[in-house]
Amino acid sequence: MNRRRPTLLAALTLTAAAALTLTACGGGDSAAKDSDKIAGADTGGETSVSSSPSASDTGGRPKISFPSDAKNVFDYQKTGNAAKDAVLADSALSVNSVDEAIFKGSTDTKALGFYNTESALRDSITYALGYINKKNTWVGETRYFDHKVNLAGADQAYVTYCSDESKSFIKNKETGKVEKTPTTADSYVLYNTKLARSSNGVWQTTDIASNRGSKECQP
Repeated sequence: MNRRRPTLLAALTLTAAAALTLTACGGGDSAAKDSDKIAGADTGGETSVSSSPSASDTGGRPKISFPSDAKNVFDYQKTGNAAKDAVLADSALSVNSVDEAIFKGSTDTKALGFYNTESALRDSITYALGYINKKNTWVGETRYFDHKVNLAGADQAYVTYCSDESKSFIKNKETGKVEKTPTTADSYVLYNTKLARSSNGVWQTTDIASNRGSKECQP
């Protein structure tokens, strides 16, 4: 099988307004150098690409590092709205923080609790331990795309996005064996997330719900 991100399944309740405003993902699914970056709203260019965003001077952001054989690609356009762009950037860092825990073999990392809180943090720890306890990691590249963001006041936001895991695979740390498996509908996942702005201006993910095999995310 491909790298299967087990359903990170915190119960996520969208407000009626957000549910109506947010549209679902549609179509589409990567190893990079440790110098690649996404930091807050400063993420530049039409497409954001990162495996290991480094620390920012703002808010004491912790460094996130990936091994050279694994990469997350975040494919989205900046909205032109500073708040929305900051939400998107911190949402990407939330994803990276969970994968960093897997790579380091520990959920006691600075980034995991920095970018995730409440149900999202609990579920992220459970998810990462699913890899760690089995001595597993992953290699290859995972693409995140079709991001949609909606602000709910000054301190809450909702983000939906898709992932394509067809090019990332589970690897056992002890044997070095990589599970090269074919692409199926389950390689594509739709995520619905809720974020809250912390006192130091970081958009922390508080809730996550996912739908593996979502038709809205398949090519």
